[in-house]
Amino acid sequence: MQPYLTVGELARAAGVAASAVRFYETHGLLTSERTAGNQRRFREPDVCRTKVIRVAQRVGLSIAEIKTMFHELPADPAVADWERLTERLMAEADDRIRQLRSVLDDIASGEPLCELQPAAT
Repeated sequence: MQPYLTVGELARAAGVAASAVRFYETHGLLTSERTAGNQRRFREPDVCRTKVIRVAQRVGLSIAEIKTMFHELPADPAVADWERLTERLMAEADDRIRQLRSVLDDIASGEPLCELQPAAT
């Protein structure tokens, strides 16, 4: 892989659309450098960041939550930093699964949906 990647190269390497890369950059999840011709160039670690963004989105995190998660990472994350982030995403996914199971239990209770009690927040 080249030291600097174009939008298209980053998109291909991360398995996302080029428009997703631009979206992530617009929302502060990725940072590019500009060439003299004003073209975006990304670094190799941005491939990993982009893949992590996709996983976090699949867990259900919002762009704002992902941005906060990345701000908690050091500028040059070590393996241990990525491991902590993995644990956080796993815990978040587990929590969301528990919440969905609770909703399913409510739906399957036999009570009319309009009579179900609101979930505690």
